[in-house]
Amino acid sequence: MKPAPFTYHDPRTVAEACALLATLDNARVLAGGQTLMPMMNFRAATPDHLIDLNKIGELAYLRVTDGALEAGAMTRQRELEYSGEVGRRCPILHEALRHVGHRQTRNRGTLGGSLCHLDPSAELVNVTALLGGTLRAVSARGSRDIPFAEFAAGYLTTSLAPEELLAGVTLPLPRRGHGHAFVEFARRRGDFAIVACSALLWLDARGRISDAAIALSGLSPAPVRPGAVERALRGQKPHAEAFKAAAAEAGKLDAAGDPFVSAEYRRHLARILTFRALEQAAARALENSNG
Repeated sequence: MKPAPFTYHDPRTVAEACALLATLDNARVLAGGQTLMPMMNFRAATPDHLIDLNKIGELAYLRVTDGALEAGAMTRQRELEYSGEVGRRCPILHEALRHVGHRQTRNRGTLGGSLCHLDPSAELVNVTALLGGTLRAVSARGSRDIPFAEFAAGYLTTSLAPEELLAGVTLPLPRRGHGHAFVEFARRRGDFAIVACSALLWLDARGRISDAAIALSGLSPAPVRPGAVERALRGQKPHAEAFKAAAAEAGKLDAAGDPFVSAEYRRHLARILTFRALEQAAARALENSNG
């Protein structure tokens, strides 16, 4: 199919884009187009106005500071994937990116586009939840920072106002010495995951878990951070028994079913993937502590 008729706009600055969003009805912004263009072709999305952000240079940047990774909404997934600094300071992001679509889609796809589409199983959405990212929204009225926990308003729906666009993302970098893992289960490589799990673990001087972070995708409209499971891991030895107990609790989380995958199967995957992610993260944390 072909898209419904629309008017194309090609702003060169954030201010121009915000002015268009403030004055045009039923407008959508175009980032990498890897999701929006197919949706328009199938007429699942029918905007009257399409605002192309690809020539707004101020939305494409990548900075790694002592404590955070700062990226513009138009930063290509490929740039994140091939950044050596990102790989050294935030390896969980590199590992997740290897599961995102295919090389061709990562060449065009953007960080902001993935976050704004907010697919329940999207890898970059999962990692942003895991790290507790903050998103910068801008409009003709000004800007505001949105903690990721407040960004999702529902299925495929963000808390951005119609006149706002996502300008950038700040991801706190994991403290040094951590172990990380990202695992998912999909029908075939490159598909959105049915369920995905990411994990970070830190060990203390006694070799016990001092801190843990877990994010599960595919169970609900936004990734879940099971705080009770994370807290229960603290003080535990990084052994299979502790991980099985954590995984069993993850398998009790609320999950949505659909015509293709039942809620029960999603919970089963949450249990299995949580165990695998914690095992991998613990092995890497132990390796880092010994190194």
